[in-house]
Amino acid sequence: MPAELKFTCLPTPRVAMSALAMPNHQASAPQHLRLSRRTAIQAGAVGLLGLGMNHVAGLRALAATGDIAGTSTPRAKNVIYIFLSGGLGQHDSFDMKPDAPDGIRGEFNPAATRTPGLQICEHLPMLAERSEMWSLVRSMHHEQPEHSAGHLLMLTGRNKLPVGFDASKPKPSDWPSMAAVANAVCPPKNNVPPSVVLPEVLIHREGRVIPGQFAGEMGPHRNPMFISYARFSSTAYGAWPEYGFHHATGKLNPKDMTFEAPNLTLQADMDPRRFDRRLQLLDSVGQQALALEQAAASGAFDRERQKAISLLADKKTQAAFRIDNADPKVLDRYGRNTFGWSLLIARQLVESGVRFVQVNLGNDETWDTHGNNFPTLKDFLFPPTDRAVSALLDDLRDRGLLEDTLLVMAGEMGRTPKISHLPAHYEKPGRDHWGTQTVWLAGGGIQGGRVIGATDKIGALPSASPQTPENLAATIYSALGIPRELAWHDHTNRPHFVYHADPIPGLT
Repeated sequence: MPAELKFTCLPTPRVAMSALAMPNHQASAPQHLRLSRRTAIQAGAVGLLGLGMNHVAGLRALAATGDIAGTSTPRAKNVIYIFLSGGLGQHDSFDMKPDAPDGIRGEFNPAATRTPGLQICEHLPMLAERSEMWSLVRSMHHEQPEHSAGHLLMLTGRNKLPVGFDASKPKPSDWPSMAAVANAVCPPKNNVPPSVVLPEVLIHREGRVIPGQFAGEMGPHRNPMFISYARFSSTAYGAWPEYGFHHATGKLNPKDMTFEAPNLTLQADMDPRRFDRRLQLLDSVGQQALALEQAAASGAFDRERQKAISLLADKKTQAAFRIDNADPKVLDRYGRNTFGWSLLIARQLVESGVRFVQVNLGNDETWDTHGNNFPTLKDFLFPPTDRAVSALLDDLRDRGLLEDTLLVMAGEMGRTPKISHLPAHYEKPGRDHWGTQTVWLAGGGIQGGRVIGATDKIGALPSASPQTPENLAATIYSALGIPRELAWHDHTNRPHFVYHADPIPGLT
């Protein structure tokens, strides 16, 4: 039986029970949330306050005014999570160690940014010019430097693996991804879904689906919307077609690699009566499934039906998912490749009302540079990333969306301090898996030019302000205005908190 998303207002371990009282702002609270101090305290003592999904917006409104303890005014409305599958090396990008020994510091040189004292890799010049718009967290760390496990931790915002975790496949017992939580909590807007993942589901070249991307124990009906634009070869990686490559051999753009928007239009022969009949059939089938899943109270069917109608019939909605009519100058700014196209679509989706967009910037663990690390980053990965992310920053700023949109860029892990060489597979050296990485953030009230945390002299472990995936998730949930006290309930009615840590300090 799938989990019921019956949200409740519970006292977190960091909040005193009496802090749930809201006696001074009841006049501005929605009618269904005008809770007395006594009621709130009793609810905290019992551990369950019977609030449904219709209460979440009200709780968010109270959180925005500071009426619920442990919350702060949300500084963003939307999130774009740029995910670098494979793991970007911190030493070669945003946490360079120029004074470290030869076997650690690498081949790249640090370059100055517009922020005094802040240096990043010389091969990220466009981002360096915009350092006043972004900040770094150099002390992100977890203990699972393996692809599947790391994906799950960094996509779900949890610092431990769930019981029964299977690296070879997703399981219903997995933690829900942040995209799934946003899909469940954030109400739909402007006929678009709350949460979208693009340009593909992350699948290993061996065919296994990487865990951590889905709703897990929340139930599959809470999955974000996955939009598959890309069809990639199992032998090629990167920002096709300009920067397609293979880690061992260099430039590679197989003919079977494609990138195109899905067809969301109605068929030419689909007249209104036939469309109505399709919806009636959808009603009939959906109602039966709804009864079987006992999900009527959640309104899941109505939401899915509305999504289907919107995507099929709303031309404005369809346009948000396409770039074939984009201004050529805009396409040039972002880059005419999968990285640029994906981030341009992300901007369009946010502008159209999607609250959470996850962009998988690289198929099949593209950033997994065990060998040929330095030419791969320099020639194939940094140029399209530098251009596309910089264009996204400029575009959101120029459209007045940057303050409302939190940008996050991270992978499932970082890379080892020590450079290694696997001559059986690669001509030149690379770096292996490591649990420490740098997270890049911008927009959504983030103060530019800041560096939070630090690593030791060789970039191995945090030496100041250590942060975990749970801190990153809390930062994202706070930006979306999700109250700290919200918990969702599984099919046994056990409450599960959305937050598991505090937001990363010092960014705002």
